[in-house]
Amino acid sequence: MEEREVTLKTELEQVQAQIFSLQSALDDKPDYGLGEGDPAITRRELDRVLLEQLKERAAGIEHALSAMAEDDYGVCEECGQPIHPDRLAILPETRTCIRCAKARESERVG
Repeated sequence: MEEREVTLKTELEQVQAQIFSLQSALDDKPDYGLGEGDPAITRRELDRVLLEQLKERAAGIEHALSAMAEDDYGVCEECGQPIHPDRLAILPETRTCIRCAKARESERVG
C-alpha cells in the first residue's frame, strides 16, 4: 500500500503541474473576431476540456489518498466489497469494483 501511496502522490504532483500549465496557457485569450477564426480558439477550447478532466483526475487521486489515510482504500463505495488489486493497479483512484462499475454503465447506456 505504501508504494501505491507514493505513486499516487507523484501522479498528483504531475497532474497539478499540468493544471497550472494549462491555466497559464488559458490566460492568453485568442482573437474571437469575425472571419474564418483563429486555430488558437480551437486549441483554447480543447485546453479548457482537458483542464476540467485534469481537475477531476486530481480530485480522484486526492480522494484515493484520503481513503488510504482512513484505511478505506480499495473498498467499493457502492457494495462495500474489496476492489480487485488488478483494477486498482490500472485505475488507482477508482471508487467502485468492476461489478458495480459495469452495472452503473449498463444503467447509463440502457
